[in-house]
Formats: sequence, structure tokens, C-alpha cells
Amino acid sequence: MTRRRRTAGLVAALVVGGAMTQAACGGPSSARPPGSYDAEVQADSPALYLPLGSGNSGKRSAGAVKAAYHHTPGVTSMPNGDRASVFDGTSQYVEVPDDDRLSVTTTGELTVEAWLRPDTLTFAKTAGTGYVNWLGKVSGGGGRSEWLARMYSRGNTEVRANRISGYVFNRGGGLGAGSYFEDQVKPGEWIHYALVINTREKSRAYPTGYVKVYKNGVLRDQDALDDYDIAPSNTDAPMRIGAAGAKSYFKGAIGKVAVYGSELPQSHLAAHYRAMSESPRESVAGT
Repeated sequence: MTRRRRTAGLVAALVVGGAMTQAACGGPSSARPPGSYDAEVQADSPALYLPLGSGNSGKRSAGAVKAAYHHTPGVTSMPNGDRASVFDGTSQYVEVPDDDRLSVTTTGELTVEAWLRPDTLTFAKTAGTGYVNWLGKVSGGGGRSEWLARMYSRGNTEVRANRISGYVFNRGGGLGAGSYFEDQVKPGEWIHYALVINTREKSRAYPTGYVKVYKNGVLRDQDALDDYDIAPSNTDAPMRIGAAGAKSYFKGAIGKVAVYGSELPQSHLAAHYRAMSESPRESVAGT
């Protein structure tokens, strides 16, 4: 299949009243060199793309969604040299305001992609049975739950040592339909993660759709939404990175967060994974 390479405009980082904001956009702009990571992502037309890290001060894309950086996350380098945000595990996170493009109900399909680098195996601030919700569109109370990405601490009461998972919920929260992988994790190791939610593709095995999780471009798990009678909703919850709620906080780095209003094929996710190690250092976030 022929893929058109498209890229977003500049992503801006500005300091306003002591709080850093960054514009995240999903539209095409000038051409980029073939093979760069950002070109691979933009070829798949993300609804939102937030590389994280620092940006090009003073420039902002038209119609961009603004992301607010809370408690000053740090900056680190990804495998290809691009920048990403690093979180202290106690208070830091990035928040993107509610937008219909971040909800699976808008198109019936959603892919959420990110790179994460856990810097510890035992998190200081956890929720529930001992896990951190490091990315998601949920908010406690008031029926504002949609989806999230989670990582378990090494010691947790469910015996899920460092499991990395993704869930989709009913509006009121509770148990969600989820998929996961549970591999040995090394602190400082970058992992390419993708969560897929699809309510359009139905079959006998998946009568109301499914949820999938990928690691490093490889499908690791797939589960039915009707396992927990999940019917996703569109809420006004923001999307948060580094935390999803106010109880747990991720210690480590996160970069290249993208949300797509479609289910990305495995071949495209695998291409994104390869591009991180093979592409030249050319980042939407700039230097």
C-alpha cells in the first residue's frame, strides 16, 4: 500500500505564568525527509501528535490543541536523539484538554501510541493494587472514564510484576476491558506502546468490538469489549500523560504521544518502531 508522507507544523513550547504549554497538532505541513520518525507518524494522519520535551519558542500551529506541563517535567533524549519529557514520579504530568478526537466514539476506532522509559521498577505513588496510570482520558468521579495505559509496580497485590496494560471503560469506571504484556522490564529501557480500541469491527469472538495492546510493533494481546460489557462514552475528561488521575505518578520518560481516529495496522506500528532507531534526528519538537 502506498503511504503519503505528511507532517505537522511546528509544535510550540511557551512559558506562561510559570506553567509551560505546548501546542499539539495533527495537520499536514511542509515535507520532511523520508524515514524520520515524525514523518512516519504523520503519514498515518494522527488526530493529535504531541512529541513532548521542549519546543520551538514563540511559534504555534493554527488550531492546535494546547498541552499544559504541570510541576515542570524535565527533558531527556530518545533513542534517535529527539527530546521527550521525564517525570519525577511524585507530582509531574502533562494535561491535554478534552477533545472529541481523543474519544473512540467519534469514529468507532482509536489508536493511542507512545514511547515510555520506566526509570524504576517500584513506583513511589501508586493506585489500587499497586499500579501507575501513566497515560489516559479518565477523571475520578462524575462518570468521566474512557481509556488509559497502566504499568504495575514490581510489588503489587495482584502478582502482576511490571505488567504494562491498556483498558477501556464504561463512563462510570469500575472494571475495564483490557489487554497487556508482562515481560521483564529494565529501568532506563525504552518501550514502544500502542493501545487500540475498536467498536466497529465485530465478529462472533468480538461481538461489540475489542481492545488490543502492542509492544515494539508486535501485537501481544487482544480482548473482547463484551467481557466486561463495555460501551465506551465521550466524556469531558482531559487526557493526561505521566498520570491519569491524581493518585499515581509515573517515574521515567514519555515521548511521541499520538492519537489516531482509526486502527493502525500492525505493519504501520512496526514501521514506527523501526524508524525510532533508524531515522535521522529531525524532531517536530525541535532543539
